[in-house]
Amino acid sequence: MTLQQLEYFLQTLRSGSFTAAAETLLLAQPSLSEQVRRLEAELGVVLFQRVGRGIVPTDAARALEPHAESVLAGVEAAREAVVAQRELRGGHATFGVFGTSRLYPGTAVVTEFRRRHPRVKVRFVGRNSSEVATAVRGGELEAGIVALPIDDDGLDVRPVMRDEVVLVSADPAHLRHTATVEAMAQMPLVLADTSFRHEDPTRRQFSELAQRVGITLEPELEVEDVEVALGLAAEGLGATVATRGILLGLGDALDPRLGWVPFDDPVYDTFALISRRGARVSPAARELLALSEAQLTKTALTLRRSLPRRRRASAAGG
Repeated sequence: MTLQQLEYFLQTLRSGSFTAAAETLLLAQPSLSEQVRRLEAELGVVLFQRVGRGIVPTDAARALEPHAESVLAGVEAAREAVVAQRELRGGHATFGVFGTSRLYPGTAVVTEFRRRHPRVKVRFVGRNSSEVATAVRGGELEAGIVALPIDDDGLDVRPVMRDEVVLVSADPAHLRHTATVEAMAQMPLVLADTSFRHEDPTRRQFSELAQRVGITLEPELEVEDVEVALGLAAEGLGATVATRGILLGLGDALDPRLGWVPFDDPVYDTFALISRRGARVSPAARELLALSEAQLTKTALTLRRSLPRRRRASAAGG
């Protein structure tokens, strides 16, 4: 039994004759009749009684009719669902993001995607870049944005933007000079991403820098969110680190008591677009990748123009 046979059967039933059905389908009448005969042979029943030049459907034909309609409707619905995905007229878009994407560039990416494709539902997944990389590698996610370094085994990685990491504190003594890892080791530290610790790309970088000079960075306070770390730093409980993009993204929500300085040997988070190596990326994921790249590029330009590399804590506090 084929979809073509079911289509020919239904058209014959509706037209009342093989000739009329063939004309509607733009077929030769013998070709249509042959397919209906093959369907009858497979089912082991007669679907149409031949009466003169016309036909009369049998009880078997009437029994088959709703099922044939259901099958063909299901096929059409499946086709339409795929076309809707291809043309971004429906369905879901799932994308991996690092934890601070809520500050940049996630909100802007989702806003623009929904403006362009209002019928596509969007789900951003992930708390940390290492988590996103694992999900993309395993096929749970098609693509995402991460901060480097990550384990790139099985992944296509395309760096897009560098964002400078600065030392942030409310204590002016912490910000008298450009920062060093050695100086950090002497400060009370408040660090984010406690669940991932050294799997987090930023903390991994500082661990490696500390190892090179033979020291260890031991935070006194560890929290999940960078906003909480910044809030504790504003209360004078220690120094923390953050990218300038996060400070820019917080805007007026950034505590005015905080200041920051760059590192003597600049430290950067590098943001990259990732997908599974050799895998085909859906139109929705391609669109999200393109929008993410555009927004990261825009943020890089804004940072160069709008946010100073250092700010004194005393001036910040007024």
